[in-house]
Amino acid sequence: MYYAQAWHLALYDTPLFQEDFQAWIHGPVIPTLYQKYKLFGWQPILEDANPELSQEVQEFLDEVAQEYFACDAYELEQMTHAEAPWNLARGNLPPDEPSNEVIQKQWMKEYYGYRAKEKD
Repeated sequence: MYYAQAWHLALYDTPLFQEDFQAWIHGPVIPTLYQKYKLFGWQPILEDANPELSQEVQEFLDEVAQEYFACDAYELEQMTHAEAPWNLARGNLPPDEPSNEVIQKQWMKEYYGYRAKEKD
């Protein structure tokens, strides 16, 4: 969800959803989603979801999934920890210090917007 939000902000200048991510120890988290899905642990989330999405959004999400779904949790954690938005929210906190600091959407938009321009 983090990368979908980040790339959508960068490419389309609008969020996919309004919830904010927090810079938790192991990466970006939306606390309400964490609470809802934590019972699955490391297992796949087995819940039928059939949201009504526009064709454009569905195609965008398919592209994000194609890029990131091959990554395991450790890879995703390492990636987000190496990127500016998570680090800006964490500030000077030690790596194992809990944090509820919000990862600002503007930081995501700017960072991933810059990365998108690099790829062009």
